[in-house]
Amino acid sequence: MIRLAPSILSADFSRLGEDVALIERAGAHVIHVDVMDGHFVPNISYGATVMKSLVGRTKLPFDVHLMIEHPDQYVEDFVTDQTEFITVHQEACPHLHRTLQHIKSLGVKAGVALNPATSLSTLDYILEDADLVLIMSVNPGFGGQKFIGSALEKVKVLKALRDKNNCDFTIEIDGGINLENVKPVTDAGVELVVAGSSVFKASDVEKRVREFLSVF
Repeated sequence: MIRLAPSILSADFSRLGEDVALIERAGAHVIHVDVMDGHFVPNISYGATVMKSLVGRTKLPFDVHLMIEHPDQYVEDFVTDQTEFITVHQEACPHLHRTLQHIKSLGVKAGVALNPATSLSTLDYILEDADLVLIMSVNPGFGGQKFIGSALEKVKVLKALRDKNNCDFTIEIDGGINLENVKPVTDAGVELVVAGSSVFKASDVEKRVREFLSVF
C-alpha cells in the first residue's frame, strides 16, 4: 500500500489544526513532521511541542523526520501514542546502529534518511535494523525545492537491495514531490510519499490530497 504523508512544514501554522483536519478528511494517511535545528540544516522549524499539540486532534500517525544534530538527545521528546516513525539522518549519527536501537527501545519504528549526495552503501550494515529508509530528493532544510532526478535511480537501487537481502523496511521519499513526478516515484518502489508545498499551498487542499491518492 502506498501512503501519502503531507508535511506540516508547509501548513498554515495560524490554523494548523484546521489544515490537518483537511488532509485527514480527504484521506491522507500520515502526518510528516519536519524538525530542523539551524545547524544540521540551514533553517529552524519547530519542536515536539507543536507536534504534540495535534495529539488527540487527529487520528493520523506521526512520521517524525529529525534534521538535527545529536538526535539521540531528543528522540524521546517525539514519542507519543501516535508516533509511528522517528527518522534520523545517517550524516548526523556517528553511531547509527545505536541510535536506531534507541528509537526501537521506545516502541517506535526507526528510520534513517540519506541526503542526495550520500551513497546507499553507507547503509550496508544496518539495513536489517531499519524500519524505514528515507531518500531525500532535495537538499534538506527548506520546503518548495525542485526534485533532484537522481533520487529516482537511488530508489530503484534501494528497492533492489531490499529484495536481495530480504529486508522489510518501508521506502520513503521527501522533497519536490508533485502530481507530475509522483507516479514515476511510486513505480520505482516508494511506499510512503511526503508532499508539502504541493499539498498545503494548493488552492483546494482536500482536492489536492484526493488527486495524489488517485495516482496511487
